[in-house]
Amino acid sequence: MVFPFRVLITGIDGFTGQYIANALSQANYQCFGLKSDLRDSQGVRDEVMRINPHYVIHLAAISFTSELDSTKIYDVNVLGSMNLLDALIELENPPKKVIIASTAAVYGNCGVSCLEESLSPAPVSHYACSKLSMEFMSQNYINKLPIIITRPFNYTGVGHDEKFLIPKIVRAYRGGKKELELGNLDISREFNDVRDICVMYQRLLGSNLEHGVVNLCSGKAISLMEITEMMNGISGYEMKIAVNPKFVRSNEIKVLSGSTSKLKSHIPVSFNYTLFDTLNWMYGSES
Repeated sequence: MVFPFRVLITGIDGFTGQYIANALSQANYQCFGLKSDLRDSQGVRDEVMRINPHYVIHLAAISFTSELDSTKIYDVNVLGSMNLLDALIELENPPKKVIIASTAAVYGNCGVSCLEESLSPAPVSHYACSKLSMEFMSQNYINKLPIIITRPFNYTGVGHDEKFLIPKIVRAYRGGKKELELGNLDISREFNDVRDICVMYQRLLGSNLEHGVVNLCSGKAISLMEITEMMNGISGYEMKIAVNPKFVRSNEIKVLSGSTSKLKSHIPVSFNYTLFDTLNWMYGSES
């Protein structure tokens, strides 16, 4: 088989990376993972030179907001990203497109329910601050590389680490737990399907967008109460949900989702999976 394009995917063995690699491979891209630690500048450079990618999707990061080693968060997410970009600009033929995954967490608590890319970021965790720092750092390379920054909103699916909210809920139902402690059940957030997010990444690779920041979102928010009601139906039993005050934030915005306007101006935005589909998939999975 002849592969027309080589794609370097950092974090290819992670949750999102595996799905993106599978989707792109089926679309006849040749996918390569970065084996070096992002903090190893020479190792990163050597691999980039060897792969000589046509496209890059940079997913690798310290992604959990409760990571206690704040130094590691910045070393990987900011300095590691800089090592990658430094290597890419040394290529004789620069990539056609470099997509860097940031996060919707950079918006912080902006006081509005629909978040647009034009809003001033206000991150409230080291993870979100590191991602915003990464965004600013990448601006040093925009004259040399076609860089797109994505800000994904929450998404999930089979294989998502159980320290995250939706996998935690599904695990509790699969385990037959009688009670589960959550935070404010009335707040609504986006919870999209990883398979739909991968379609967006693939479409961005082929889009006319060459620079800028764009949300990866559906614009559809759903409450934790609705999620537990869905799981009651999927599992066939009703779990008791207790609100733990430790998980409740006094200044939390009730409804929070992303604006799809900019994304729709560059690619078709369609979602094949509802949250019910995703939860049912996760609940029935053997993993």
